[in-house]
Amino acid sequence: MSQTPRINRIVPLRADEAKWTELNKIEWTDQTGKDRIWEAAARKTRSKGGVDAVAIAPIIRHPSKPPSTLIILQYRPPVEGTCVEFPAGLIDEGESPEQAAIRELKEETGYEGKVSHVSPSVCNQPGMTNATHQVIDCSPTVVSDPGLTTANMQMVTMEVNLKEGDKEPEQHLDEGEFIERRIIPLIELYSTLQALSQEKGKIVDAR
Repeated sequence: MSQTPRINRIVPLRADEAKWTELNKIEWTDQTGKDRIWEAAARKTRSKGGVDAVAIAPIIRHPSKPPSTLIILQYRPPVEGTCVEFPAGLIDEGESPEQAAIRELKEETGYEGKVSHVSPSVCNQPGMTNATHQVIDCSPTVVSDPGLTTANMQMVTMEVNLKEGDKEPEQHLDEGEFIERRIIPLIELYSTLQALSQEKGKIVDAR
């Protein structure tokens, strides 16, 4: 039975209970030579490649529809609201950002297919449909809140080419994931984000 998510309580988290994050004390020296202390949160899941996560900016092309993008809506407990985001996720050990982007797009939105342009570290994916993916661009590593956390990510631009008659694919969500998909014409993206930001309980992700 579907219900509205809610926060039941917020309590301090002991370090030995934390699975995904840790709080570090950074000892550093400023431009004047003075020693200082900085507190920062860090992910425990960072891969050997040094990048935590990817966010995917999909460009969806259809023979009879305008170029569009795909956004997702999911409840985020830290902000006590539903975030409007691009699909995103952590990079697994041994994955490239491109491979993680392909996997996450399939899991969160259901869109999958053949990588028609292969970057050096991207391989073809099984389970083809009529749609195809093309990795267009992968950004340098970027940060979003460097005053609070060491977390970083790469933005991956992907192209999804649909054929006439393609149906919306089934999502492959992990247990505990509840994600709503919305396809938005690119020309309407800004106005859509503005409208969503005015809805009670919705917050637009800075990415």
